[in-house]
Amino acid sequence: MTFRIHGEDTILNIEALSFIIDAWEDAICAGFEPDTLAGASLFAALTDLVSTYGEEEVAKMARNLAVRIDEGAFTLDRVTQ
Repeated sequence: MTFRIHGEDTILNIEALSFIIDAWEDAICAGFEPDTLAGASLFAALTDLVSTYGEEEVAKMARNLAVRIDEGAFTLDRVTQ
């Protein structure tokens, strides 16, 4: 799987994402459905972010997710011209 992450600490982000992808694949092999994993992953990530940055900052970040989704920031295998 190939993916692009833009911004600071790209190598660390890619390494961290590789760990998450490996755990995801293990959970799929154990019989978990992708939507169940997605929900649990979002919950774990958001609770950790709120603990670290607070509700207001995480709410701001979450409001920006719709724009990033629309721009294709999370779309793998996207063809760009």
